[in-house]
Amino acid sequence: MKKTAKLIALAAVLFAGFGSTNAMADEGFKIGADVVSSYVWRGGDLGDSAAIQPNLSYTFKNGLSIGLWGSYAITEDTDNVAGTSDRYKEVDVTISMPVGPVTLAVTDYNANPEAGNTFDFGEDGNNTIEVSASYSHENVGLMAGVFVAGNDYNNAVYCEASYKFYDKDGYTAKATAGLGSEDYYGDFDGAESDRLALVNTGISVSKDRYTASAIYNPDTEKSYLVFMASF
Repeated sequence: MKKTAKLIALAAVLFAGFGSTNAMADEGFKIGADVVSSYVWRGGDLGDSAAIQPNLSYTFKNGLSIGLWGSYAITEDTDNVAGTSDRYKEVDVTISMPVGPVTLAVTDYNANPEAGNTFDFGEDGNNTIEVSASYSHENVGLMAGVFVAGNDYNNAVYCEASYKFYDKDGYTAKATAGLGSEDYYGDFDGAESDRLALVNTGISVSKDRYTASAIYNPDTEKSYLVFMASF
């Protein structure tokens, strides 16, 4: 736990130092929320329910940003591994910093914030730390991340590319493809491996505050249609 806390603190200090080479950012707080028909993340459905997803962040002038993001299922999920009735909850903390054309980030995913110690970063705890980098230019977006601490699921890796191919009459459309560690994001067959698989493909269409996404995970052979309203 102490080692992971030091890693996050060190990342914040390093990101703040990088900020002197970037243009001044818009400083201040931002709040918002999304309502989704289903919480689908990187090709997998989490919670099997519609969800409310609030967010809160603060950005400093040097570009350093600290954000909180949550997801709260509206109905109970009775079809889970434990066989219990529960509403899926998640609270994530992200520290990010633009460094030239790339944005570096450290994210703490906590998929069960009400169970146990919120700051338990042990292998049996609720927290998983990911280090990631993202890049965007015009219509192209790229990102790569790896779990590095906490319950890190054997250092699961995820890489994603997106391309905005339509922008007309207020509508935008984007295609996405993501590769991930099959043991975590794909169809885990009980035999651990380091194999990467195509786990997230789809098209998202947006207009104003609304987005509809058609998603297919080729590895699990499952598909989803998700509607999101942002406020």
